[in-house]
Amino acid sequence: MRRVCVFCGAAPGRDPRHAELARALGSAIAARGLGLVYGGGKVGLMGVVADAALEGGAEVIGVIPDALMERELGHGGCTELRVVPSMHVRKQEMSDLSDGFVVLPGGIGTLEEAVEIQSWAQLGIHGKGLVFLDEDGYWDPYFALIDGMAQGGFLRAEYVGLAMRARSPEKALEALAEWRPPELTRWMVRTEA
Repeated sequence: MRRVCVFCGAAPGRDPRHAELARALGSAIAARGLGLVYGGGKVGLMGVVADAALEGGAEVIGVIPDALMERELGHGGCTELRVVPSMHVRKQEMSDLSDGFVVLPGGIGTLEEAVEIQSWAQLGIHGKGLVFLDEDGYWDPYFALIDGMAQGGFLRAEYVGLAMRARSPEKALEALAEWRPPELTRWMVRTEA
């Protein structure tokens, strides 16, 4: 594993522990000699994780849509800041540059990015690990939803584990390093009539 993609809020959130967690993750990525790929912003948890990784000497690649650059939200201190035409291109580029994904607390955009990566894993588009990192149970409702999908027959048991959880940056990075995708990569299985 060379680079870790981090999805997180463009806002700092109300709980200061979330910024502390973002800072700790950026530092842990740098301490392991890994690079950071993220959404390219200088604000919120995005800015915190990038600044911490940069302070630790990590390569930091930001990928930001030009519409957000026009609002002056891009992080000028990144090792490399790639400006792309759309959110769709941004997500594909972030995925292509990364060997695994960590999800910090965030809002709809963070959730949407993580769910798409999880869906791509289920479809066999990639075999990279995805870890939701929270120390305080922030992502508990999401994992309750995943369990409900499985219980309702909409998510195969083999795919429940595509979204892993960790309570510390070190555990998240260990989970990514040890990740092996499931053998089954297709949701739809044709049955005999």
